[in-house]
Amino acid sequence: MTSRRFDLVMFDLDGTLIETAPEICDAVNDTLKLHELQGVTQQQVDRWIGHGTRTLLIQAIGFARDQTFEQVQCSADLPQIAAVFDRHYQQRCGTRSHLYPHVREVLQALREQGIRLAVVTNKEGRYTQAVLDAHALAPLFDRVVSGDTLPTKKPDPAGIQSCLTQFDVGAERALFVGDSSIDVTTARNAGVPVWVLPYGYNMGQPIAACQPDRVIPDFSALLV
Repeated sequence: MTSRRFDLVMFDLDGTLIETAPEICDAVNDTLKLHELQGVTQQQVDRWIGHGTRTLLIQAIGFARDQTFEQVQCSADLPQIAAVFDRHYQQRCGTRSHLYPHVREVLQALREQGIRLAVVTNKEGRYTQAVLDAHALAPLFDRVVSGDTLPTKKPDPAGIQSCLTQFDVGAERALFVGDSSIDVTTARNAGVPVWVLPYGYNMGQPIAACQPDRVIPDFSALLV
């Protein structure tokens, strides 16, 4: 694996391992429609992905109601709307998402090399597990850190640091692979190298502008 061998490789989930945006959009619009609110577009959802599913839902409601994030966050009906979304997203998981090219075979090859693998995502744990299970990826990972696993989430480095500690790997022997400025900042905060993929969800901004260590075209580059 590359000219420098890593002992631990950590991955973001949405936009890095799996294209999940279409079914997230479906679940958001299922929820908005049930509450007689204006639907959102796929492009909007793509730009909102990154800070966790609840944050995305609040942004969608804010757009539909013409309210600020803070107004939606404090609204009395948010818990009820969130519960409806939860039901719809659980039903949608796996219906329109798919692995990006070479993901499964590269993960399997890395495991065969004895490299530890982890997911560090801001997606809430119940959704993370549902998506991984829908694509039979869960057995390939040694650890999964979701947005609600620890008290903080990305760009706080705690998720990466917890993996380094669990596997007793120094930061210089670890790699983070993501698709957004959040991922780059998280890796920088943890002191680990970061490679990014250009096809994910970076809030509509070019990923190279985040100055990662490398931009790789697809997962096969992890084995070169």
